[in-house]
Amino acid sequence: MSHLNIEIKAKCSTPVQNRIRKLLKSKKADFKGTDHQIDTYFRVNKGRLKLREGNIENSLIFYNRQNRGGPKKSEVTLLKVEPKSEIKQILTKALGILIVVDKKREIYFIENVKFHIDSVKGLGKFMEIEAIDTGGIPKSKLEEQCKHYLGLFGIEKKDLISVSYSDLLFKRWKE
Repeated sequence: MSHLNIEIKAKCSTPVQNRIRKLLKSKKADFKGTDHQIDTYFRVNKGRLKLREGNIENSLIFYNRQNRGGPKKSEVTLLKVEPKSEIKQILTKALGILIVVDKKREIYFIENVKFHIDSVKGLGKFMEIEAIDTGGIPKSKLEEQCKHYLGLFGIEKKDLISVSYSDLLFKRWKE
């Protein structure tokens, strides 16, 4: 399944995460649960390919996304996979592993907008907003949704992250 996302990622403290939780609860967000996710990124020539293994979400995900702060377009192709399938072994042998991201993720939804409150091993605390095109939603509307929640949560521009967790970890390991 392919779709367009507009997404933001921001570094945030525990008090900010607590404020976001309260706001999501007050907006009657649908809490899907807390997922312990292992994202294995594979070596590819373009875009990013990762296998997400969790207790809630299990998918092979290919995406192209701009590395810039603020709301950014991401073209996503997602394939649901069975937990503990052999796909990881096959991709590891064929492509090699680039990096592994280990995180605890709270997952919430309000309509087509998905919210993540993340604690990433080796990096710290973050939040993400993903406005997902679930069928003909214009890009401008998706951007508007992201900006609305960015303002509602009081996320400051200086806290926005332009790259993926894998990039942040990779950079950290190179230093």
